[in-house]
Amino acid sequence: MKQIAIQELTDNFIESIGKEWMLVTAGHIGSFNTMTASWGGVGFLWNKPVVFVFIRPERYTYEFTKKNEYLTLSFLGEENKAIHKICGSRSGRDTDKVAETGLKPLPTKRGNVIYEQGRLQLECRILYKQSLEKDNFLSKELYQRWYENGHGNLHQMYVAEIVDAWSK
Repeated sequence: MKQIAIQELTDNFIESIGKEWMLVTAGHIGSFNTMTASWGGVGFLWNKPVVFVFIRPERYTYEFTKKNEYLTLSFLGEENKAIHKICGSRSGRDTDKVAETGLKPLPTKRGNVIYEQGRLQLECRILYKQSLEKDNFLSKELYQRWYENGHGNLHQMYVAEIVDAWSK
């Protein structure tokens, strides 16, 4: 895995996030959790390269984002879809996702967690967070589809600066 300049990122993140999926990880090697996400994006805000991701408060990873300044995004490639399925359907509260999936965690120089299997990894410093609110949905259909009838709590949105990137 080699470190790359953020300006060298060439992924089509609509495809990478929406179809390949990503792991969102927060915490440090001794204590972290990861989850699969397929909602988010990459862009430029406040004169910084940023990601935005969404985590429901009932997810175990949410607890780690409250205690940590950073999170990482790991893109594992289509060949590792089975890892995403486990990390997206089981809670780290009662499942050792590393043992279950064969993920190989690696520490960054800041102590955050990326994975040996990752084809692309982004280390990000959380700049802003906010809970989505029902009254702010201009499309009531979206709210009904994703949040009513027991679908779960409203997501917390995070905007995080990309501070480091690695690729295979």
